[in-house]
Order: sequence, then structure tokens, then C-alpha cells
Amino acid sequence: MSFPSVNEQMDLIRRGTVEILPEEELVKKIERSIKKNIPLVIKQGFDPTAPDIHLGHTVGIRKLRHFQELGHRVVVIIGDYTAMVGDPSEKNSTRPKLAHETVMEHAQTYRRQFMKILDEEKTEVRYNGEWFSKMSFAEIMNLASKFTVARMLERDDFSKRYAGRQPISIHEFFYPLMQAYDSVVIRADVELGATEQKFNLVIGRNIQKEFGQEPQIVLTLPVLEGLDGKQRMSKSLGNYIGIDEAPADMYGKTLSIPDELILRYFELVTDVSGKELAQIARQLQHPETNPRDLKRYLARTIVRMYHGEQESIRAEEAFDRIFIKKDIPDEMPEVHISSDEVRIDDLILLTKTADSKGQARRLVKGGGVSIDGRKISDPFYMVRIKDGRVLKVGKRRFVKLKR
Repeated sequence: MSFPSVNEQMDLIRRGTVEILPEEELVKKIERSIKKNIPLVIKQGFDPTAPDIHLGHTVGIRKLRHFQELGHRVVVIIGDYTAMVGDPSEKNSTRPKLAHETVMEHAQTYRRQFMKILDEEKTEVRYNGEWFSKMSFAEIMNLASKFTVARMLERDDFSKRYAGRQPISIHEFFYPLMQAYDSVVIRADVELGATEQKFNLVIGRNIQKEFGQEPQIVLTLPVLEGLDGKQRMSKSLGNYIGIDEAPADMYGKTLSIPDELILRYFELVTDVSGKELAQIARQLQHPETNPRDLKRYLARTIVRMYHGEQESIRAEEAFDRIFIKKDIPDEMPEVHISSDEVRIDDLILLTKTADSKGQARRLVKGGGVSIDGRKISDPFYMVRIKDGRVLKVGKRRFVKLKR
């Protein structure tokens, strides 16, 4: 096959990248790859600790796609064994262990969602249980001997917990070693990870040397802020946009991001060209530009990437109809209620428009709940159930009641 030039490859690789360590080694690897006509092995690991992938995850997945476009071989490691340990990065306490059955259920959804971005024919998916489940205790001890406790305690989160007399379980020390050993098994040339993963990625270089391999290049990527603009995107924080979400929800959530994140989202989670990215940056600097127009374009772009052009148009039309023209959607889920009357907080739970009764009551008190367009402020209000009544919870959740 024919690879692009070194400069062309490095231009794309650098887009949205925080660090390439060491960059001169990557240039040499690419030069050798072109000369020998052999693709590099590019690795990223994902621990399926939850069933869904959000835009924060796609920062790395899109970079993997860049490497595929350059002709390199992508290996995605699904950490069915590392997920049971739990990555201690940025954690101030031991993570709860997950059952392998739960991890594997999540892994199936991960694998399907990966292929919304990656070229399936050019993607190799491996589970690290393939090798960890077969390792003898002697092999595990040999791996553990390759790194010292002193070096492990150089890691910021471990050192803080140790200094604060917070417990650190021995099995947590194995996580970076396991991630590193994944690189040994597949003979990775480059490993991608978020900035918080840098310690683990560098250990991968060290462990590969211990096993007589040429060390991988470490490529770190930024952590994407969530809808609040402050904390990292996370499902547990509720500030995420899932790539499997309905087009209308995806569109509406994108419009809620702070203006200062518009360019960052375009750069990290969309497929706009470098030239267009520069144009968007200039527009944002222009005093006559309304950031909301660019945000609408961003929302359409994200919906198009995961649902297609027609759905992106429909999502925008639906948003305008509901939130600008103050209409209700043409289609909404219907929920059958068997009682004649239901208290509003119970009704919200029955329609699954909130996760708990406490959340339901907060929504009501905050003015975020209405019946047939009339706001309800009393969390103990009794709702008469009739066919066709419309319950609205929050900004985007509509349910039609059926008796």
C-alpha cells in the first residue's frame, strides 16, 4: 500500500493531541513504516465499566480513525480483565470491583458503538482476558517484578492517597502493569490515552523494554469537558452526550454547551477539516458573530455523524418547533397509567422521566414540570389521568399519558 508522506501524517496526528512522547521516535517509526511498507500498530484500551460510549470517549476513537486513514493498523483492547480491577487514575479511593459478566455485557455495546467511527474491516478488537486468563502465577510474579513500588508511588494519585493515609489495595498496582502488558502482547508501536493516562502509557514503554521490544510512542489526548463546561464528560455526572442517543436529544444537549467550548468540540469530536476549523476560529473572534449560529452548526454536524443528514435536519426542525415556537413534538412515547389519579412525583417515576423520587420533586419545585403546558410547582399535586394528556419534564422529555 502507499502511505502519505511523513509531514502529511504528522499534521493529522498532531490535530487535537496534547503530547507525543518522544515525537522524534514517532517520526523515525513512520519513516521506517513508509520505507518497508509496513503499517504501525496503534493501540488504545477501553474498560467497559458502563454500557454506553459518549463524546468524551470519541476523542481517542477519532484519533484511531485518523491512523486508519493514514494506513496504519488499529488494535482496540477491550479490558474485560482490567475493568475488573478498575483504573485508579484520578481516583482518591479504591474503585469497586465489577463482575466479569457485567463487564462483558457492557463490552458488547462498546464493540458495536466503536464501529460508528472506526472502519470495521481495518479494526482488530482484542479482549485482554485472552492472555490474562491463561497466565500462571509464576508469569504474574514475573510481570510484577518488572516495576518497583517506589516508581509506582511517583504516580500523583497514589502518592496523594499514601500521604493522606488513604488505603491503596495491592491489586490497584497491577492495573498499570496489566495495561502495559497489553502493549507487549500486541507489540504496540503507539498507544493513545487521555492526559490522565500518561503514567500508565509510559509504564508501557518501560515494560516493553523489559520484554525486549522497541518501546511504544505515547500519544496523549485532552479530556473533553462535559455540558457544564467544568468537569470531564461523564455519564455519572449527567453532563454527557451519548453517541447512541436520539437525534433530538443529541442536538438539544449540544446547544447547551458553553460558548467557550464551541471550537474545542469542533476540533475534538467532529470531522471538520483543518481549514474549516481555522475559519470557525476566526468567526468566533469576530464581534458580529452570534455563537449560537455556530453552535447550531456544531449540533447538526454531530447528529449527522451518528444518525445521518436527514436526521440532523429533523432534529433541528423539532428543536425549533418545541423551544422557539413553543410547540410540542409530533411523536412522543406513550405510557399507560392504570390509576385515575397519580401524584406528580410518582407519575414522573412511572414515566421514567427522572431517576428517583428526590430528583422528581426537585424538578417540580424548580419549575421544570408541566401538564398540558401548565407548570406544576407542588410535588404532591394529584394528576387526573386522561388519554392524550402531555407530561413535560425538563426541557426535552415529553410523554403522552394513556388511561
